[in-house]
Amino acid sequence: MSYRDLQGFIKVLEKNGELKRITCEVSPILEITEITDRISKKNGSALMFENVTGSPYPLLINAMGSFRRMDLALEAESTDVIAEEIREYLNLRNYLSVAGILKSIPRLFRLLYALPIKRPGRGKCQQVIEKNVNLNQLPVLKCWPMDAGRFFTLPLVFTKDRHSGQQNVGMYRMQILDDKTTAMHWHKHKDGSQIYKDYQEKGERMPVSVALGCDPAITYAATAPLPKMLDEMMLAGWLRRANVTLVKCITNDIYVPSNAEFVLEGYVDTKEEPVLEGPFGDHTGYYSLADYYPKFHVTCITHRKRPVYPATVVGRPPMEDCYMAKATERIFLPFLKLQIPELKDMNLPLEGVFHNCAILSVHSAYPGCARKVMNAVWGMGQMMYTKLIIVVKDSVDVQNLREVEEAVLLNVSGLEDLVLCEGPLDALDHSSNRALYGTRLGVDATREGTPSGREHYSVINVNKTYPGEAKDRLKEQLSNSDDKFVIAVDGNVEKEDISLVMWKLFNNIDGKRDLITYGSGIGIDATKKWKEEGITREWPEDILMSEDIKELVSRRWEEYGLD
Repeated sequence: MSYRDLQGFIKVLEKNGELKRITCEVSPILEITEITDRISKKNGSALMFENVTGSPYPLLINAMGSFRRMDLALEAESTDVIAEEIREYLNLRNYLSVAGILKSIPRLFRLLYALPIKRPGRGKCQQVIEKNVNLNQLPVLKCWPMDAGRFFTLPLVFTKDRHSGQQNVGMYRMQILDDKTTAMHWHKHKDGSQIYKDYQEKGERMPVSVALGCDPAITYAATAPLPKMLDEMMLAGWLRRANVTLVKCITNDIYVPSNAEFVLEGYVDTKEEPVLEGPFGDHTGYYSLADYYPKFHVTCITHRKRPVYPATVVGRPPMEDCYMAKATERIFLPFLKLQIPELKDMNLPLEGVFHNCAILSVHSAYPGCARKVMNAVWGMGQMMYTKLIIVVKDSVDVQNLREVEEAVLLNVSGLEDLVLCEGPLDALDHSSNRALYGTRLGVDATREGTPSGREHYSVINVNKTYPGEAKDRLKEQLSNSDDKFVIAVDGNVEKEDISLVMWKLFNNIDGKRDLITYGSGIGIDATKKWKEEGITREWPEDILMSEDIKELVSRRWEEYGLD
């Protein structure tokens, strides 16, 4: 039985001991973020803030912020079970015999749930209609101290292709500009941006509606890396085993889930000049820099009679978005394996913030197999953004990072096992010399190495006083030690915290610029780069909470009622 709405999911979370309610008054300006960040880092529960300063609505956060809650959200024993179901769909041998077809009938009937239903009349999301719009009545968060303002962080943005009329939904953050407008942060690579360009070429207004607080399968589907021609509501219906019911908005022709808590209806005027949006503390753990994006005009807000506002906070992992990304890793693995038969398994480590690192195991049956797989992955949809791909043999468990480490230290010997590939990068990547483009690195750890006494690595701190000092220190370390790898990080990074070091490594390197070799040793410069070192853009700041908010939350912790 699928969840009928977000509030049905809330009841399940509470029944399973996965929800904590905070009844005292809490501010949406930084305070909720600091509380949530502490809970997330301890793999804690979902949180319901029932008394948010300045708003009549309760706020739900961290609802999918653990592996268990992600499984509950998708109503599955595990995301691997969902992946196995998809694999059975893709296995053509199931359809080559009468017995196989008969056995597949229940599976094929489930596909009927993928068809969304447009229902006449109004849905629960339209029980209350407010045409006197005031976005500031919603408990929208200012997440981090250097954020440009308050941001919708879990919005489902519905748009409609100008030519085909097909709808698309994506999750794009939205900065509140005033009571009635927000910025619409869709990147150049995103479907929403491509649809916007079509309207812009004709100088037409683009209808947009934003659903807030749908059942978890719909929310997850909005983040999934589907091809443009596939409606995300089809994936949601299949996942929840119940068709998604859509209703037409009050003031535009967009259809939205009838079970949403809130809907923001409006438009983007393509003749209007873009507005400055950001900075924003993003899922990379760094602030994404300010840039210009379209303005969204809200003409109407509809909502349920007693709605719950959904939010999330992103930053240095682990946080809620990491578990949504891990679900994508498992659910979409069968599609990758169908196109890359050599691929056995994949791990997108949390420190890689989804698009910065992928660890792959392959059945290496011929020379160059690892390189073939790397290039295939870089050629697939959003996988093109993957900055670092590590390939190991299928005997290595990629979910066991100790095994991966041993394979890399034993089997990688100098430049011959590294692949440099220039190409597109995610808009949030800050380490390449120019925006949206840089050098991706592949590491081939599939060759059978022989122990040489250099199967170890070290991490060094560098307080740079001149450009290129980190590379000089790397050369010095490699020449005076038998380390196979040496990683340089800034002086303020705790080098004993390997998770922190890996996060810095995955975020801060460009393959062409930041690697050096000395004999068979490899040095990696993961320090903050200076303009004199090739960076043409401002290097963003790490996301850190202000000391006064940390002190406030520590002082009030017992009052929140959290363990």
